[in-house]
Amino acid sequence: MSLDVYEYAVIRVVPRVERGEQINVGVLLYCQPRAYLCARVELSPDRLLSLDPAADVEGVRLALSAYELACGEESGPLAAESLGSRFRWLTAPRSTIVQTGPVHAGLTADPAAELDRLLGMLVRLPTN
Repeated sequence: MSLDVYEYAVIRVVPRVERGEQINVGVLLYCQPRAYLCARVELSPDRLLSLDPAADVEGVRLALSAYELACGEESGPLAAESLGSRFRWLTAPRSTIVQTGPVHAGLTADPAAELDRLLGMLVRLPTN
């Protein structure tokens, strides 16, 4: 089984940028050798509203869907860009409500399984 390098970033929501509080809501994973780019998002409205009761949940959902759409975009502004360019564009620093954290790297034989593992470890709340 061969292992390939992948890069990932956590997608987070910072509902009130001035306070700096954030929740992790997704993971963006890119694996160049396997031509894989995917974002998975799981927004918990309750967690978001606990940080900002006035948060626009539907507006945040719409902004988060842009990450998922950009990864598989066949038409639109990023369609002509390589997967690597899309990943770099999606992970560029922003000072908006929806942001990505720093880019990290790892090794995997299965990028989709790794994305699911990272989502469970970094986004989903632990269950007893």
